Amino acid sequence: MEPEDGPLVIDPAGHDIHGEAARIRERGPATLVELPGQVQAWAVSDQTLLKELLTSPRVSKDPRQHWSAWANGEITPEWPLFTWVAVTNMFTAYGGDHRRLRKLVSTAFTARRVEAMRPWIEQLVTDLLDGLAALPAGEPVDLREAYCYPIPIQVISQLFGVQDEATAKELRRLVDNIFNTAISAEDAVATFTDMHRVLSELVALKRERPGDDMTSVLISAREEDGSRLTEGELVDTLLLMISAGHETTVNLLDNAVHALLTHPDQLGLVREGRATWNDVIEETLRAEAPVASLPLRYAVDDIEAGEVRIKKGEAILAAYAAAGRDPGYHGPTADQFDVLRPTKEHLAFGHGVHFCLGAPLARLEAEIALPALFARFPELALAVPQEELAPVESFISHGHRSLPVRLG
Repeated sequence: MEPEDGPLVIDPAGHDIHGEAARIRERGPATLVELPGQVQAWAVSDQTLLKELLTSPRVSKDPRQHWSAWANGEITPEWPLFTWVAVTNMFTAYGGDHRRLRKLVSTAFTARRVEAMRPWIEQLVTDLLDGLAALPAGEPVDLREAYCYPIPIQVISQLFGVQDEATAKELRRLVDNIFNTAISAEDAVATFTDMHRVLSELVALKRERPGDDMTSVLISAREEDGSRLTEGELVDTLLLMISAGHETTVNLLDNAVHALLTHPDQLGLVREGRATWNDVIEETLRAEAPVASLPLRYAVDDIEAGEVRIKKGEAILAAYAAAGRDPGYHGPTADQFDVLRPTKEHLAFGHGVHFCLGAPLARLEAEIALPALFARFPELALAVPQEELAPVESFISHGHRSLPVRLG
């Protein structure tokens, strides 16, 4: 069954993430949408159904095996979302391949390694806050650029052994382009090529001079049978970890600060001790999902989804922003930011075998950065009317281009 008025055309620039999410929900638990490049997919916005599909063996992330459009040669490197589906890492793997890749990557991304970052992150946050405090009093500050961005990019650079400042800046530019879904076909191809060049150079450097970093660990990681990541898998795994490891955390910090500044009553609950910073983090992840929609998954067999049938070989878009505000799951106040909400269950980090390995690190960064910011600057306030804030140009990434504030 297909909507009589055709698929809902997704705005590549993401001008109205929540309005578009509401329109997706209005069409039912799963509805046909058109992505950039006139590529169609089924957007799933019902949280219960999405959770079920994220754990179902009938849903794959491997386009080479299970996406008809890929098999038919319809997807080329000029497609703006090509990087999201063409990489060969655990993000696009299925079944045994995914288990092998995730096991190898898990040897590097351990809970011990993440927790060991705590003192380093705390010092980084202190240094950034000192820098903000030293700015001329009363002048507006772009908090996304000066605080929300430096923390994740410096953390991920430290984790992966990116010590050259020029390389870190280049990686940031390329990741921004990967998440920019309004990008031109030419820029998409150039970004894909440049990203692989930069990461291949990093791998070559770490092979020559290994260190106590995750790039070096991934190079040496092997299973009991002696298998290890291929060169392509290694580079694409770095692309996944570095991209997902900083852009989404930038948005988490950005959206949490924005939510508290535009909901002073909720900030008051935290300051009074009636709510915790963990409540803020989880409610932000639910109501302001850092990744609004994530391409792509594919039907291994025909799937009944509500009143529609997703046919074998068709693409599926995980509509996380829409599911996070699903009134069928979260009740009639689903659109409201409520740190005292009894259950803040969300799918912002995915679910099942593809649950984000970096979720503990993102939560750790927010757990340190948010309370420190509001303790240091208790009079923090937006420097412009809320309606003047512009979203990042993406239907995937959900945050603001800038977050001008007055520190007070």
